[in-house]
Amino acid sequence: MVGVESIGFNYEALTTRDKEGKTPLDIAHRSGACAEIIGLLSLTPEEARSLGWKGMAPLYAPVAYWWGEMTKWIKSRSYADCHKFINEHDDELVREVLKYRNSLLLITVAQHSQEYSDSLVFLALRMIHRYPLSLQAINPDWPRGATILDYSQNQEACRDIQNVFRLTPAHISSTPFPTLLRQHLPKQFVDSSIFGTYNTACTFIKHMKYDKAELVEVEDVVKKPTHKCDVCKTPTTKACARCKTSYFCSAECQKLAWKKHKQSCKAPTTPPATEADLRVLHEGMLLLNRCIQEPGAGDGPTSVVLDFLRGNNG
Repeated sequence: MVGVESIGFNYEALTTRDKEGKTPLDIAHRSGACAEIIGLLSLTPEEARSLGWKGMAPLYAPVAYWWGEMTKWIKSRSYADCHKFINEHDDELVREVLKYRNSLLLITVAQHSQEYSDSLVFLALRMIHRYPLSLQAINPDWPRGATILDYSQNQEACRDIQNVFRLTPAHISSTPFPTLLRQHLPKQFVDSSIFGTYNTACTFIKHMKYDKAELVEVEDVVKKPTHKCDVCKTPTTKACARCKTSYFCSAECQKLAWKKHKQSCKAPTTPPATEADLRVLHEGMLLLNRCIQEPGAGDGPTSVVLDFLRGNNG
């Protein structure tokens, strides 16, 4: 980034020569400079002027550039721009930005998270999922042993962000990303511009499999229940949402009985598919095809479907 800024102040510096007649590019080659520096110094003054600082920075100093952009977006609460960067850019670049600048970005999150935002919680989860060790970063300016969590508490970050910062690298590394989402965010996300694909994936999965923890009221709760839980025999007004012939007092009892109950659990009738059903299935199949084409989508929108395909949804 220093090189980009220096050239931005003086484009003609690219063609200057030292006492030996060497240009900056010659010196870079001789010293074994990295590919980004070689590429930057290979520009002509005209090319550099045409690109300008904003054109050169993402090409030749991408980590520093995108860290600055993400910092700006977090401060202005433009979280959709952060998600767009993670979604649309090369995984390697995103990992590099979050590996080398994640602790600084998380500090920015802590500084600007006094008000709850599901989009910001989602962003924090994505960031630490990409590089869990950033949670252990210690700033030399902080009190000895202070962590990101300590800093977030000092900044009075909202409870949900503090809960994210309480996670350990070991837990994050061993937990599928969709599971982290379910643990820290509402079941249905509000902002369709950010969570739209996740919502599509979740709706598609509901069409593809039965949620064994779902119960429905089948009797008037005001009246005395006439059925008993199949597991603990407690009077109940709730039945299995699928077959409506087995009764349970709670999701816990339903889960305990599922291994046996699933053998006979069938919907009474299968209603004809509606246009909305077909649209969900169509979108879901497109998403499934995307999962097959992008097997490395570790924490992107396709991870909800990938998690389902791996059998991690319980």
